Amino acid sequence: MAQSQPAGGYATAMTAALVLFAATYAALLLFPKYRAYIALGSAAIFVAAGILPVGKVLNAVDWNVIMMILGTMGTVALFIDSKMPALMADLIIEKMPNVKWAIVALALFAGIISAFVDNVATVLMVAPVAITIARKLKISPVNAIIAIAVSSNLQGAATLVGDTTSILLGGHAGMNFLDFFVYRGKPGMFWVVQVGALASMFVLLAVFRKESEPITSLERQKVTDYVPSYLLLGTVLLLIIASLLPKDGIPPFVTDHINGLICVVLMLVGFAYNIIKTRSLETVKVTLMEIDYFTLLLLAGLFVVIAGITEAGVVDAISAAFVSVAGDNIFVVYTLIVWVSVFLSAFIDNIPYVATMLPVAGGIAKQLGVDPTLLYFGLMVGATLGGNLTPIGASANIAGLGILRKEGHEVSAARFMKISVPFTLSAVTTGYVLVWLLWR
Repeated sequence: MAQSQPAGGYATAMTAALVLFAATYAALLLFPKYRAYIALGSAAIFVAAGILPVGKVLNAVDWNVIMMILGTMGTVALFIDSKMPALMADLIIEKMPNVKWAIVALALFAGIISAFVDNVATVLMVAPVAITIARKLKISPVNAIIAIAVSSNLQGAATLVGDTTSILLGGHAGMNFLDFFVYRGKPGMFWVVQVGALASMFVLLAVFRKESEPITSLERQKVTDYVPSYLLLGTVLLLIIASLLPKDGIPPFVTDHINGLICVVLMLVGFAYNIIKTRSLETVKVTLMEIDYFTLLLLAGLFVVIAGITEAGVVDAISAAFVSVAGDNIFVVYTLIVWVSVFLSAFIDNIPYVATMLPVAGGIAKQLGVDPTLLYFGLMVGATLGGNLTPIGASANIAGLGILRKEGHEVSAARFMKISVPFTLSAVTTGYVLVWLLWR
């Protein structure tokens, strides 16, 4: 912990760090367009004020997480551009008997895709298919797009590369790709999410129960290039292989950054392939423009900020406050983390929230002397699934409503929540119960 300042009106290092952190979080909420710059500015103040020593700055940033997100974004951009996801959606639609099952199938397909692809990108891929169906049948696309958006958010927590929050969990807890499927001999987050998806599917079936119009065949999308699909599949396979490799004899830098290196190298392979194929840098330039550098800068700044409040003892203090409120009762602590996360994620971005709460959850578990896995998974259930509750709770929801707005459909919060609330509550409640039963 940083040393306190001498008496005479100066706040202690912990108080200063807490005030700065609170101001940072308030600014992140009030000025979402400038979140990355706010996080970086706050990080600079933490260092300049001496709360976090300069020598610890580089180590504070989880470069494995940054590289994983960067590499995955690049490969996914190439995958989307190849039109493969659109073809997969068309093939699914061909097998469906009517609109109800077509929309539910599209929502489930969006969920499966978003387990490996960014949620917003998933919505941008799948939504046009739903709009095409709606136009042909002369029905409103609103409910279908909402279903696709909330389903893509749900599956983001299923795998290591499904969402930024999952990558954050993997980096913090040292989890590899396979750990999301089986962790310490028990079902991992993937199966928790699938049970939640199954429960929420019945909500969608109830919402679309009257949509019985038959589906006419759609013209199949033509795939322009299969190589990006192989690269994405290769990314997943190599992440699995890396999780099985022994660490003995491998340089520490490689073992600590293996997932990030895999994602970045395969992205670069995709770039090289496109340069050779087209004899031009145009595709690479377009792909580089599609990478979300804003989120990467936001995370880099947040890593430093969180290291600062940890150094100052703020994380331990917050953990102690949770334990004090819950009275050392792990079930109460777990319940608070899940449902407070649901509520907060309905209104704020879950990336800074999860980045902040992971060390807090670990601190709580340490104080109670329990395995932190229960609290980590509870945090993921609440924060990732909770974003579905409102139109502004997740970027995918905002993207879906933006698509509808361009089509001339203004969607009220009430109409959105008519689907999102029962969908979210069914998924979260199922996950909440299952995680407790597995990891209590």
